[in-house]
Amino acid sequence: MASREGEPLSPTAKLFHEPSLNCYVIAIMGCKTSINPQVIREGLYQTLLKQPRFTSKLVKKGRKTKWIPTTVDLDNHMIVPEIDSNIEQPDRFVEDYISNLTKSPLDLSKPLWEVHLLNIKTSDAESVGIFRIHHSMGDGASLISLLLAATRKASDPDALPTVPNQKRPSHHRSSPFWWLLAVWWGLLLILHTVVDLLLFTFTIFFIKDTPTPLTGAPGVEFNNKRFVYRTVSMDDIKRVKNEFNATINDVLLGVTQAALTRYLNRAYGTDENNHAARQKSGVLKKIRLRASVLVNIRPVGGIEDLANMMANKSKVKWGNCLGYIILPLSIGLHEDPLKYVHQAKANIDRKKHSLEAICSYACANLVHNLLGVKVAAAITRRVLFHTTLAFSNVPGPVEEISFYGHPVEYIAPSVYGHPQALTIHFQSYANKMTISLSVDPLVIPDPYLLCDDLEQSLNLICDAVKRKHNTNLV
Repeated sequence: MASREGEPLSPTAKLFHEPSLNCYVIAIMGCKTSINPQVIREGLYQTLLKQPRFTSKLVKKGRKTKWIPTTVDLDNHMIVPEIDSNIEQPDRFVEDYISNLTKSPLDLSKPLWEVHLLNIKTSDAESVGIFRIHHSMGDGASLISLLLAATRKASDPDALPTVPNQKRPSHHRSSPFWWLLAVWWGLLLILHTVVDLLLFTFTIFFIKDTPTPLTGAPGVEFNNKRFVYRTVSMDDIKRVKNEFNATINDVLLGVTQAALTRYLNRAYGTDENNHAARQKSGVLKKIRLRASVLVNIRPVGGIEDLANMMANKSKVKWGNCLGYIILPLSIGLHEDPLKYVHQAKANIDRKKHSLEAICSYACANLVHNLLGVKVAAAITRRVLFHTTLAFSNVPGPVEEISFYGHPVEYIAPSVYGHPQALTIHFQSYANKMTISLSVDPLVIPDPYLLCDDLEQSLNLICDAVKRKHNTNLV
């Protein structure tokens, strides 16, 4: 637990308090029952309020800003608005409510988080809980893991949910030539890292994505955002994953590439049913479109560790330790939808064989230490602004959970405050995957069309897998 003298902000946390990078994490939870505010209040006291960040405020001491422990008044952090039960469009009300939160910052004189409890029945939930947490309190994966550590299995109120761990490939050294392969692997790693760092540097100065209907204008980080989501079948994603011997990330990036192609194809008015016209125009193929991906350099603590930390006030590594990678997306119309997944897998496999994230984190710290936080923030902003979107995927519980006794229907996290008009976040939960979009409505006024494109792209890829299986059987 933090001492009374306080804990200094990490370099990354300082970046998140610069005006151009003033980022917040939003976590939306739909519940299957009405929310009991008193039960939530008691649950918060027993869990999240035992995490030091949730009971500390920012205080400037001399030239340093620190997290200083303080007494938390939950009435200042738990908001339960009175809602007319006869609202004609409850889904739109919730969407507008969350969007309005992005118009005002949190009060820096208090711990930088709040939870809103909306007892309103929507099309897919009986009530909605919304956490808003400043990004300086922790990276997104750690904050979502912390929230999950405060939940329990719906089937067993005393058991923590099960969250899948990423399996790392094992390397066998049975061959006498394994050391030659290791040397070759190391040389490629160095080459890929150098190339990626050069492209990263060029992106800071002059390489920009092609302007498209998804590109944010200068000042996009200050605009209010809208959050929409769509839930799809996890079984469909796993079917594609198994077909390609790929990862969930490979499939999700492939679906994203296919969906963005559909969206831009419609925006440019290309005739999707005329193959000759598509080949002749070549508009989509000329588009440079990249995603920025935040990578947590320090491994996220398991939810068991986080739950023990909240129960016993034990220590666990916490904070922002983030690097960036710039991921190119392949935009173009293909006769075979499976090609999107092939391209995505190749891109991700290539990025895995690089130290871009670690090096970008180290360089950002070096710039911060030598030139100060404002220069580091300006460089970070240029990298993000010169790319089109943010992309992330966080694995969630494999079974249904309850949040302080409230069964959860869906989880839809996102982020806002960064200089991009589009964020696509994937969050798995039980046998479902929630696709959560954060958009600037001035740039993307029709986010539900993009949700449709994402869902339809997954369906087309799944249908192609089925046809391939049927052909093989014949």
